[in-house]
Amino acid sequence: MINIGICDDEAHLRKSLRLLLETKLQLMGEDYRMFEYDSGEALAADGGTAWPDILFLDIEMKQLSGMDTARLLRKKDARTILIFVTAYPDFVFQGYEVHAFHYILKPYDEHKIQTVLEQALKELGKSREQFFAFEHKSGALKIPLKKILAFSSDRRKVAVVLNDGKTLDFYGKLDDVEKKLPDYFIRCHNRHLVNLNHVDGLEKDCCICGTMQIPVSRACRRNLEIAFARLLLQ
Repeated sequence: MINIGICDDEAHLRKSLRLLLETKLQLMGEDYRMFEYDSGEALAADGGTAWPDILFLDIEMKQLSGMDTARLLRKKDARTILIFVTAYPDFVFQGYEVHAFHYILKPYDEHKIQTVLEQALKELGKSREQFFAFEHKSGALKIPLKKILAFSSDRRKVAVVLNDGKTLDFYGKLDDVEKKLPDYFIRCHNRHLVNLNHVDGLEKDCCICGTMQIPVSRACRRNLEIAFARLLLQ
């Protein structure tokens, strides 16, 4: 699910941009949710828990400007793909300060919007590959893959084992988790997946990951040894 936000204080421009975006998203078969905001204040209030994945933000707005809104966004969440919309080309250069991904000039050009949207979706895909997202009892979480040491299953739950020793669990199946992960997460046991980047060594029946030991089964050991050797040779 992709969350897309449009923040503009002119209702007719929000509507026209939304129609253009939804037409393209539907043609691409994307699963999305669209949110509209008539001010930077409204966006900031709604973004208290989570900002959109992709945000189309008008620079010139009353009270809280687009730039001030973007600065606030960057303090809260650096991952949002920010696309400025403006009627004034001179404002474009301000986007570097807040790491704007792109800009679109008003009045809207359908081809330009489609092109920028496609680029943003590709960038979002790259970003999401670096995180593991799941529903925890405290709410939706996104954990950087580099911080995950292993995944362990116990009946209907999967535990995310972090490199600081903490664990976070959620309802799911280890097989489904494995399909979403890059190749450096290896099945070392029927109930365990390990991040090879955190493996310091292999013992007869376990992986050594710092002060932790992750069980290794006889059935998985050979594939694990090969994958670990390849990693060491890189």
